[in-house]
Amino acid sequence: MNARMSIDRREFIKSTGLLTGVLAAASPLALLAPTRTWAIDLKAFTSAEGAALMAVMRTIAPHDKLEDAAYALVAQSVDAEAAQDAALRKLLKDGVAGLGANFATAPEAARVAALKKVESSGFFQTMRVKTLGGLYATPLAYAYFGYEGEAFSKGGYLNRGFDELRWLPDVPAQDSGPIPGKN
Repeated sequence: MNARMSIDRREFIKSTGLLTGVLAAASPLALLAPTRTWAIDLKAFTSAEGAALMAVMRTIAPHDKLEDAAYALVAQSVDAEAAQDAALRKLLKDGVAGLGANFATAPEAARVAALKKVESSGFFQTMRVKTLGGLYATPLAYAYFGYEGEAFSKGGYLNRGFDELRWLPDVPAQDSGPIPGKN
């Protein structure tokens, strides 16, 4: 009985992973985080598989100055879902294996080329949906992009600068004359 427990424990330790990193001090994310270091426990994937999934996410949605922690939160969500769904876990593990052992450390051009080869696969489409849906719905990404979140709980947009579009040039309004039928 004891030998069975140690095998299960070894298999468990061998099959799980940990992703870690450090937030840059000048990052807007560092202002939100209680510490500059982060770590996520992986249940379905090894550390190498988790790093490859993060590289896939960063290649699908490349933001050079967005911290890895934002991508790691998405990886954690995908990992939790894969831990509960054997079909998803197999799809993602097979997809990562198909990209090769050095995918996570490969230059961006090589990662893009590898993903273009599999862009019609279920693996890529699943990762694309999970990346875009997960990454842009996190408070860390909101802070990075300057999005303040939904406005309903803050009284709406009317008195919160909805018309302060700093990215559009100032163009004076043109008078088109009287409106027909109106005095």
